[in-house]
Amino acid sequence: MSETAPTPLGVTLSEAGGTLGVWSANASRVELVIFDRKDPDWVVETVELARGADDVWSGGSSRLTPDTRYAIRVDGPDGPRNAFDPTPNLIEPYAKGVVQLRADEWRAVVVDQAFDWGSSRKPGHPLDKTVLYEAHLRGFSKLNPAVPEELRGTYAGLAHPASIEYLTSLGVTTVELLPVHYFTSEPRLLRQGLSNYWGYNTVNFFSPHSPYATKSAQSLGPSAVLREFKGMVKLLHEAGLEVVLDVVYNHTAELGLGGPRTSFRGIDNSSYYRQLDDGTYYDVTGCGNTVDFGQAAARELVRDSIRYWANECQVDGFRFDLAATLGRDETGAFNRDHALLAGLADDEQLQGVKLIAEPWDVGLGGWQTGNFPDGWSEWNDRYRDRVRQFWLRDIADARDHGTASTGIGGLATRLAGSSNTFSAERGPLASVNFVTAHDGFTLADLVSYDVKHNFGNGEFNRDGSDNNRSFNHGAEGPTTDPAILATRRRAMRNLLGTLLLSAGVPMITAGDEFGRSQQGNNNAYCHDNELTWLSWEHDEDAASLRAVTAELIRLRLENPAVRPVRYAKLGEHVPQSSQMDWYDAGGNTMALDDWQDPSARTLQYIAASTPEFEEFNRILLIVHGLETAVDVTLPAHEGVDGYELVWDSADEAPRSSTEWFRPGDVVTLDSASLRLFRCSGRDFA
Repeated sequence: MSETAPTPLGVTLSEAGGTLGVWSANASRVELVIFDRKDPDWVVETVELARGADDVWSGGSSRLTPDTRYAIRVDGPDGPRNAFDPTPNLIEPYAKGVVQLRADEWRAVVVDQAFDWGSSRKPGHPLDKTVLYEAHLRGFSKLNPAVPEELRGTYAGLAHPASIEYLTSLGVTTVELLPVHYFTSEPRLLRQGLSNYWGYNTVNFFSPHSPYATKSAQSLGPSAVLREFKGMVKLLHEAGLEVVLDVVYNHTAELGLGGPRTSFRGIDNSSYYRQLDDGTYYDVTGCGNTVDFGQAAARELVRDSIRYWANECQVDGFRFDLAATLGRDETGAFNRDHALLAGLADDEQLQGVKLIAEPWDVGLGGWQTGNFPDGWSEWNDRYRDRVRQFWLRDIADARDHGTASTGIGGLATRLAGSSNTFSAERGPLASVNFVTAHDGFTLADLVSYDVKHNFGNGEFNRDGSDNNRSFNHGAEGPTTDPAILATRRRAMRNLLGTLLLSAGVPMITAGDEFGRSQQGNNNAYCHDNELTWLSWEHDEDAASLRAVTAELIRLRLENPAVRPVRYAKLGEHVPQSSQMDWYDAGGNTMALDDWQDPSARTLQYIAASTPEFEEFNRILLIVHGLETAVDVTLPAHEGVDGYELVWDSADEAPRSSTEWFRPGDVVTLDSASLRLFRCSGRDFA
């Protein structure tokens, strides 16, 4: 198949009705089936589609108009790699609306795409000023009493003024939503009384998930659901907030062999799914099937889907689940120059769209952090692991054995933008920094549990990672011990401070800003209940942590030295980079041996911006990674006459007063903590 089919795929509307284009290389017959508007099982017309150029089958009907329910039936040859059957009613892949009739039974729906965007425009936040907020569409507003009950847990609920005010007051720029493509729950979960809450089980790549719409929109059908989704995007944009969608193109809800035949399997199993010659699925996703991106049809499907959401629905960016799968070529090997990865970054219709990779899958050669092409950012799992190790496991080891397991060098590399992972050409903004995500412990659980507690998932605690690098600080789970609770709160502030003051693009997981817990469950994908929904009843500690998070986001925006666009080069002037100078606790230039010495876990670094569009800025950050007190001598640095303390992780709340220090002054850090200073040439004597 050519990269651009001459016949449009999906439904194209006209005054005479509509035409449908469906791609299948191996089919022998394709039928369009149109159903009665009131009875979804009553067939009112069938149209045999004609095979045209590039294996696109097409045909039309005057009945193919908005709100019409339709399906396709596909027949073809037998064979170990084929799964043709002319009887099932299949979802055509480009359907913009979908309704479920019963288990594994769906109907595509023609939608009315008309929408008044008014003066709404994409905010276009540059990556260096972007702060991602990963949230679940339903879970974010489901319990919020400030949102009308009928809107809670819906697209409209996220766009409600109370939701928008919360997000804008926190200071995040970009809401990254867990999957909202139409998805379904696996039969295994339904038998256990659970559901696929996260949504990584896609039915269709063009339709918004109808159950996330309000009841009134659902009753009016997919056109109304789409309008509600677009309305959400419009209102978020008007508030200056971007929308990024977590998208799952690597596999589908058709599961493994013997799974449901709802769309691709019945249309052209041998082309859409990666298989061995005997028909066995080659699964690198852990979900039963793998979409074959060695095939042009699969690549075009993804590009068309991304273009639709980015342009018709005005979405600002995408986070690609198991994105290494999208870069696997016809041999099954990952190729950073893969036509799909490079094509998305270079696509003229997608300029300015944020592309974020989860840079791994579970197949051979699947860990590809740092290896995506220009134009992509990546979830940086190495950042996550190093930050957790430094602030949690190393401190636990120091308690148990008297010595931490690692020095400060690895953390310094991550603070400075992970130049050992990403090429100089891509720079620090290729790194999406995170400490937690939807998958794993929440921030509060990371500092409260040594091991996972996933028994409620129905898999005997075998699911979820055992490599959490967490530390309970002296008690497993809930405790009333005030000393342990205070140490946990400081640990959360250390982790948030590191995240929001590091070079790269920070991502916060919704609820971490106020210490949300999932009771130690680090794989809560199957819980659609109070365990995973955000609570809006915050005690004083939660309110203080939220205030600290907002303060850190504000300080990040105000200090370009902590958010460079490029890596600095020794002896060169690199615009929008940050020149970093490193000092030990005594205010001396770091010695080579100090970087890896587990006992030398106190570091100072001065970062000075190289302005191109902003004012010059210089900061000093002190990092102390042991639970013992340390005296730190502030460094003498050319051009620096004073240090203004603007944030201290030892403080439970943001500072209300200014405190100034001179080079050579000694400050004492009582325990593991961070201090941020703004450098000045001011004479404050």
